[in-house]
Amino acid sequence: MFWGKVFCIYILLLAAVFSSAQSKLDSIQRLDEVVVIADRYHEVIPSQRLSGEKLDALNSFSVADAIRYFSGIQIKDYGGIGGLKTVDIRSMGTNHLGVFYDGIQLGNAQNGQIDLGKFSLDNIEEISLYNGQKSEIFQSAKDFGAAGTIYLRTHRPRFTGNKKNNIKIFFRTGSFDLANPSVLWEQKINNRISSSVNVEYIYSSGKYPFRYRKVLPDKTVAWDTTAIRHNGDIHSLRLESGMNGFMEQGKWHLKSYFYDSEKGIPGAIVNNVWKRSQRQWDRNFFMQGSFRKRFFGNYELLANIKYAHDWMRYLNPDTTLMYIDNTFRQQEFYVSTANKYAVLPNWDVSLSADYQWNQLDASLQDFAYPVRSTALVALATAFEWQRLKMQASILGTFVFENVTRSNDNLPQQGKPGNKREYTPAVFLSYQPFKDKSAGTPLRLRTFFKRIFRMPTFNDLYYTDIGNIALRPEYATQYNIGFSYDTEFIHGIINHLHFHADAYYNEVVDKIIAVPKGNGQYRWMMMNLGYVEIRGIDIMGQIDWKLPADILITTSLNYTFQKAQDFSNPADNDPEAGTYGRQISYIPRHNGSAIIHTKWESWDLNYSFIYVGERYHNSSNIRENYEQPWYTHDLTIGKIFYPSRGFAPTVKISAEINNVLNQYYDVVLNYPMPGRNYKIILKIEI
Repeated sequence: MFWGKVFCIYILLLAAVFSSAQSKLDSIQRLDEVVVIADRYHEVIPSQRLSGEKLDALNSFSVADAIRYFSGIQIKDYGGIGGLKTVDIRSMGTNHLGVFYDGIQLGNAQNGQIDLGKFSLDNIEEISLYNGQKSEIFQSAKDFGAAGTIYLRTHRPRFTGNKKNNIKIFFRTGSFDLANPSVLWEQKINNRISSSVNVEYIYSSGKYPFRYRKVLPDKTVAWDTTAIRHNGDIHSLRLESGMNGFMEQGKWHLKSYFYDSEKGIPGAIVNNVWKRSQRQWDRNFFMQGSFRKRFFGNYELLANIKYAHDWMRYLNPDTTLMYIDNTFRQQEFYVSTANKYAVLPNWDVSLSADYQWNQLDASLQDFAYPVRSTALVALATAFEWQRLKMQASILGTFVFENVTRSNDNLPQQGKPGNKREYTPAVFLSYQPFKDKSAGTPLRLRTFFKRIFRMPTFNDLYYTDIGNIALRPEYATQYNIGFSYDTEFIHGIINHLHFHADAYYNEVVDKIIAVPKGNGQYRWMMMNLGYVEIRGIDIMGQIDWKLPADILITTSLNYTFQKAQDFSNPADNDPEAGTYGRQISYIPRHNGSAIIHTKWESWDLNYSFIYVGERYHNSSNIRENYEQPWYTHDLTIGKIFYPSRGFAPTVKISAEINNVLNQYYDVVLNYPMPGRNYKIILKIEI
């Protein structure tokens, strides 16, 4: 009730502000909005993208659901609408992936994991995935600091004709007792400034039937039973607001984000326990701003600033295990400047400097209360000569850490050593053939990058588990590939795009949990891991135009990965050893396919995901075997266009997910839903 009142007051205040601003601007002469559309420059290392109708048509509830269709991606999904959803790129680990929201990185110094299930698609305009880093030197130093990056770009207001506001209303209902209303309100304040507010509420009981069945490689059925998944309920409120402005040779953007949720944690099904009672409360808030402007023709400035506050409470009332009631509060302050100078028409240099401050408080006994200050400096250059493009960068990372322990008699007290690291990257792209009339569809590319990630606060300081002596975890990436992109004037094929990459990655000093003493629940974090990853990513897309104005887009993604654990040469038992075996939860083969058909006011989308066999432990034995799984999803929708000028546009869609009702686990003992349904109503005014 409290947050409902806050929300109502917030909307009323915004309405008053917009109304006042609009009345003052009525006397200003208005010019029709001009939208300039230009071809995107050819990136050195092109990204995978989902945007527009293709993103809208997917059977995706959150950002985590949508990026499953990218090659090289593995999702850990713990089931249900409110279940934790994290992403791993090319088997290097969740913490090596940077997630950027409107150009500024989302952070979690506590455990390094970004739960992408918290981010709705209602306000997302485009999702981009880059291996290595974004092919742009004019960016913050943070952008250079990850092995791969996902960029989430929220919707920017656009107004046609004399329109002063846009309103989009969504309502979803369906399986799991889902109720999901959402409103997006965009307001044109003047010709250069606009604002937006997006509010979303989610309720779901999280109850779904599942069949829990495990078949071993020799076709023996280990167990087979059916039940209802309990304690997966969620209540959540998400509130976003933004301001966008343009100026001569520049633009700026402000955003605030608030997320509040209470949810059950259904837990793993082990020891014949089917129902858990753990609860989790999350309250996340951040404000951020970005300013970009060109000066003197050949110099550009980019400045970013952000403050974030995250609060989380975890409750385990089950005293048969261990009663736990812990709260965590982390704060982050971040500021960044990037400077780009055009030395020559084909040669740019940039210098970026960032500062980030993180603090974590917790109710844990004998907690360390860490504070981390991080300074990053990146020097980069981009050069183009005829058909060759090159980018190179070096990133300096300087970490200063301090702790304040409540118990001076604890071992490992005091301040950990400061860290200083320099990590380079080089990217090359080459067009082997030149064709002035039709463009150059074939491009070759390669890159090398070395990067590292700091241990999280949990790795270092979690009571009785953390290890203050941990070293950073290093990753080295090598990639070679090509892309072919061309358009056709005649025939039924409009556009063809294909790319393939082969890569080799090394992860050194991998941070893992190892048993500590004889206690079953006593662990310690250590640098023991070494992993080698060899893989191939393939993606193809064809756009078709058939008779009767039928438009079809088909896309296919495939990934092969051989990710081997070389941590302990002594553990090379041919039956149960882990040395040289595939690491946990990484399939050798996985892929996806999408067919999107559009005809007049109708659209039909079919999507397919396949994840091959894998093991939940680096000991690739029969007991650790996990079966392949796949899902088929269908969506059909129709748009009802207005018969008069300002009548709303209405779209009604129906989804069927997991059409064949396959029961499967993404993570062992966390069963996923079977066949489920959604009805979606979308109104645009």
